Amino acid sequence: MKRKKIIQRFVCLLLAMILLSPAATLKAENNFYTYVYDIWGEAKESPDAYSAQLRVFGIDFGIGDFRQPQGMYAAGDRVYIADTGNNRIVELLAGTESLSLVRVIDTFKNGDADDTFKSPNDVFVDKKGDFYICDTENKRVVHLDKDLNLVKLLLQPVDETYDASQDFLPTKIVVDDAGRALVLGRNVNKGVIQYSPEGEFTGYIGASKVTFSMVDYIWKKLSTQAQRAQMESFVPTEYNNIALDKDGFAYVTTSVFSEWDLKDDKAKPIRKLNSMGSDILIKNGDTPPIGDIDWGEGAGIKGPSKLIDVTPLENDIYYAIDRTRCRIFGYDSQGQLLYAFGGNGNMMGYFMNPVALDHLGTDLYVLDSRTNSVTKLVLTNYGIQINNAILAYQKGDYDLSADYWREVLKLNSNYDLAYLGIGRALLRQNRYEEAMEYFELKYYGRAYSKAFKLWRKEWIEEHIAYFIVGLLILIIVPKTIKTVKKVKREVSEE
Repeated sequence: MKRKKIIQRFVCLLLAMILLSPAATLKAENNFYTYVYDIWGEAKESPDAYSAQLRVFGIDFGIGDFRQPQGMYAAGDRVYIADTGNNRIVELLAGTESLSLVRVIDTFKNGDADDTFKSPNDVFVDKKGDFYICDTENKRVVHLDKDLNLVKLLLQPVDETYDASQDFLPTKIVVDDAGRALVLGRNVNKGVIQYSPEGEFTGYIGASKVTFSMVDYIWKKLSTQAQRAQMESFVPTEYNNIALDKDGFAYVTTSVFSEWDLKDDKAKPIRKLNSMGSDILIKNGDTPPIGDIDWGEGAGIKGPSKLIDVTPLENDIYYAIDRTRCRIFGYDSQGQLLYAFGGNGNMMGYFMNPVALDHLGTDLYVLDSRTNSVTKLVLTNYGIQINNAILAYQKGDYDLSADYWREVLKLNSNYDLAYLGIGRALLRQNRYEEAMEYFELKYYGRAYSKAFKLWRKEWIEEHIAYFIVGLLILIIVPKTIKTVKKVKREVSEE
């Protein structure tokens, strides 16, 4: 009996140690390469939507290693690398299964003299073949023609809205079809800097709204100067990257925010800016596009995703890359997470310090400044079926879209978006009752309610005649019976 009590006490003590252990309170990181979140916010393993096809280094092209590259741009059949530490731009030709060197750009013609770059952080090439290079440490943006002759310089804005005490350090640039340059600068928190086609500063767009609580405001007013210096400033945050979609809208990312502002959509780490600078990104998913929604801790990595670049495709799918866990997140035009993949590591398909993300067609390119490499990722059959389903729906071919989603379910029967996709396709075909069945399977309440309202409206329209006839019968028959009885009574009385 005594021995039994000792064993019981030992078991209880062991259970208490496990339950009270700090490690027991942490959610472990998932180890899936590709995953998606279900309706309950749980990460579920998924077939791979993308696979790494190749990874290249500067030495592969006979030009020595890249050194801390910071920017990348892809268009047509070319990939351009801002090889920051080597003060050069590297132009690569993208083949079906390879990348090959076109040229190294480390000088350009500035009048009759040769000029050079100093820590170029980004590059953009317009449809004419002109180059726009953020020549960061030279405090300028250099506009070159395709033959590398200087066209103009974009310099520090001479305007009262720009803090002249701050060096002009341009870090990212895009140029729209009208020739308007949109520039991000280090320590610039007033939004995106705009330049006219002639190179004149024209203002800012997309400044983040200042948000703070009244308690924080009062506390800041009562604090000493030293305490205020340690507190977060009530100023808009700066953007860390920018990209244009096919319609000329600017997608920007920011990784400066409070963790608690993420899930209620105050942080807005991805934004889609119109010409007025307003955020018009659609967010109809279960959660806003914020990367990971489960911030489990593993290998010393913790906290939310820090999205540091975004690239929108022609089909309105957009991808963002996370510096925290080195993952890529794909979203559809409605803000629904399609899949997430990647991770921290030095293997093919993993990254250690991703700094830029771009695409050619549906192929993705990732620039890693720690491994000094470029990785190309291509769609798998699973990813192709998802893309095809989305594209068919956009084109109005709802039967075909539903067929593609059914193919997706054959590869992943737990893929919630496939059920939603089939339901949406049925909804657009006015097959409301069938759509309700698919929405019910995955607890899509809003979509189910919409389908139910439409089904109820259709059912009422189809049966309204019966209601009217029934109502008339209810009104007329009793009166007829009453009249007949009255007549009979009057006849019998005579």
